[in-house]
Amino acid sequence: MGTIITKEDYLKLKESFTDKKVVLCHGVYDLVHPGHIIHFEEAKKLGDILVVSVTAAKYVRKGPGRPYFNDELRLKVLSSIEYIDYVILSECYTADDIIEIVEPNIYVKGKEYENKNNDITGKIEEEVELVRKHGGEVYYTSGLVFSSTKIINNIFPALSEEVKSFIFNFKKKATLEHIKEYIEKIKNMKVLVIGDAIIDEYVFCNVQGTMSKDLGYSARYQNSEEYLGGSLAIARHIASFSDNVTIMSILGNEENIHSRILNELSNKMRVDMEYSEEFSTIIKKRFISQNEKREEIDKIFVINNLTSPMKIDDSSMEKFKIKLREKIEEYDAVILCDFGHGLIDKEVMQLIESKAKFLALNCQTNSSNYGTNLITKYKRADIFTLDQKELKLAFSDYEQTEKEAFIRLAKHFSGKGLLTRGSKGAMSVENEEIVSCPAFTLKVKDTIGAGDAFFSVASLFVAAGASIEIGLFMGNIAGALATNIVGNKEAVEKVNVLKYASTLLNI
Repeated sequence: MGTIITKEDYLKLKESFTDKKVVLCHGVYDLVHPGHIIHFEEAKKLGDILVVSVTAAKYVRKGPGRPYFNDELRLKVLSSIEYIDYVILSECYTADDIIEIVEPNIYVKGKEYENKNNDITGKIEEEVELVRKHGGEVYYTSGLVFSSTKIINNIFPALSEEVKSFIFNFKKKATLEHIKEYIEKIKNMKVLVIGDAIIDEYVFCNVQGTMSKDLGYSARYQNSEEYLGGSLAIARHIASFSDNVTIMSILGNEENIHSRILNELSNKMRVDMEYSEEFSTIIKKRFISQNEKREEIDKIFVINNLTSPMKIDDSSMEKFKIKLREKIEEYDAVILCDFGHGLIDKEVMQLIESKAKFLALNCQTNSSNYGTNLITKYKRADIFTLDQKELKLAFSDYEQTEKEAFIRLAKHFSGKGLLTRGSKGAMSVENEEIVSCPAFTLKVKDTIGAGDAFFSVASLFVAAGASIEIGLFMGNIAGALATNIVGNKEAVEKVNVLKYASTLLNI
């Protein structure tokens, strides 16, 4: 029987292990199976004390709903195994925190990790170096390899039958190795992101009820946070995949916003902004209520500082156009995010359509531009993305079905398209063929930014030469991950997208 122990308590015991050989195993251990038992038995034979560390749920990157079992249960199951002496919770994405504390004589991994190409995270080599830095060595077990993820996917209700059916069909056309090949291509692509830059302010409050003498809400302020939204958020997603990203937009003259953007983005991409003395950077302030019993947040009210009409001064626009005209043809792909807030006027639109080598288009409808920022104003897009409301607005024919309208829009562009459908998932279209992909998660914190994440990742894969179905699959993964991030607080990271793809394909 093993003892569940904190890192602090282990440090106190550590001094008594000076004459002992300490062996360390690390993993998620979402479901302990025969392969794990054989692994622990072999590991125990290598030394005197076997320590097993478990990645805390907060740091597991296998996608929404994982781990299937919580920290307490996973620790308890491991502590009942006779070969294990101590079980520790690791509060880190890697095993680094545990390796630093335990300083194992031997760090044990399964034989599947002996080939570094199997390491999706790219972090195993760093762990190995850290073990050796502390005087330890690495050992790869020879036992049978099983997969907790595969067992959970097929035996437990972790994936719906609809998702399983889609994955079975998808696996006939693409593998994880194909996806990794495209990720390598994307890494070297030169990508230009163009679009309205937005600052999203989230004001968290506790709604106390309605005002006694009026119809409005009464709420108690808790705290507020600001996130980089609009094209800034899209550029952050893309910069997780490509090493050569440039963002071009126009900002106001607010020094605090300039420094914030440079601090958060300049080490990840080239920030090529035009600054206006007359135009104010767009700020959207959302008042948010967090439900105490579930993670999903509720938006109470939104205000913005958009001008009427939404127009940027001529001087700044002309400088922006000159810069764009000079540089746009240098890039392998242009990611255009038109939020309808003034940056993409008719001349900019025509310039991009005529000069971009590859054009990915997202033309959004929101409360400030409803009915006036239709995607059909564009004549060209190699790949386009929109939602159901935007598709309805594109054509005024209420007799045609959603699929008919989707095919009609693809013909308009002579290109490929992706349609996001909320809890219904997403669809792709190419040559009048439509493929439907179910939503990969219905566990949602915040839908703001999910469509942007979908657009960013799907567009990159198609731009790299992947099929529209791979774009659909990868975009849907990014969207699912984004729904569990509050607003645009964090970017969807490549390693998390790849880990989730591995999880889904393991059925």
